[in-house]
Amino acid sequence: MEFLKQLSELPGVPGREERVRELIQAQTRGLFDETRVDALGNLICRKKPGKTGKKAAQRVLIACHIDEIGFYVRAIDDKGRLRLQNVGGFDTRNLFARRVLVQGRRDLLGVMNPTGRPIHMASEEEKKKIPEVHEFFVDLFLSKEEVDKLVRVGDPVTLVQSFEEIGDVVCGKSLDNRVASWVAINAIRKVGKKSPYDIYYAATVQEEVGCRGAGPTAFGIEPDVAIALDTTLACDTPGIDPVDSITQLGKGVAIKVLDGGSISHRGLLDEFVALADSKKIPYQLEILPRGSTDASSMQRVRGGYKTITLSIPTRYIHTVCESAHKNDLQAAVDLLAAWLAG
Repeated sequence: MEFLKQLSELPGVPGREERVRELIQAQTRGLFDETRVDALGNLICRKKPGKTGKKAAQRVLIACHIDEIGFYVRAIDDKGRLRLQNVGGFDTRNLFARRVLVQGRRDLLGVMNPTGRPIHMASEEEKKKIPEVHEFFVDLFLSKEEVDKLVRVGDPVTLVQSFEEIGDVVCGKSLDNRVASWVAINAIRKVGKKSPYDIYYAATVQEEVGCRGAGPTAFGIEPDVAIALDTTLACDTPGIDPVDSITQLGKGVAIKVLDGGSISHRGLLDEFVALADSKKIPYQLEILPRGSTDASSMQRVRGGYKTITLSIPTRYIHTVCESAHKNDLQAAVDLLAAWLAG
């Protein structure tokens, strides 16, 4: 869990994923045969097939985006407070009174709040108002002169939250989607040199702002099979009809049928379901009405590729309390490893 804790707590907004990338490179040293970083910042790692035959091994691309929703500094006001541009989708009800990390000339802690009067002074109408992202500011508790020396427009800002194990779940920020890299790397370690596939693991960038990293990655690798690993909604919580839960926490890895951006290749879908049944790996079929993963961009480049998404059910996505069940993490590792073993 220490590796997942480090992945969760690191900052990495779209376009500034370098700290996460460097951690993965350090943690996987010796695991892959080739490693490179492309112009966009995608980390692409290759593990050559262990089983050799007369035919060239099929190329399998496993895409795991490493960016998180966050902000960039868009302005500094005359009091030294930072105004923000979001990168990724936030429910602003989750942003009140949050500690944030500003990656300026050095790392700075700040406090984020919306403009306006506090609850002690607000009218009943003001209390009901849900602020928009542009109304939030970051207070660094420094003078304007000090802020100008340390921060500039374009510096990234991320929410601060510790990673915790609570009961049978892990809980923290940016499990969407750092948990996917944890699953992929553990599955590849589990398979070792037994896979007949030419495996490419890609820590992709800028997924939260339009799945931008995975498309060029797939274009360059030309995989026979592309697998996106990502989180998905587990809405098995009060106030939501069970038929709308998407997935349930602790019921196994989710094999995606479709979402708002992709429909999984039917042959791959049947293959993964049959494998999970035969290996008695817990799974659930997923239909997500809105939202998408790296699969949406991978399956549509060049002439198109056979693509599927495996998902980790997660409660409270796009908050700092994203929660995933340890059994579902293990099921995801087991299913991916079993498929890679051929």
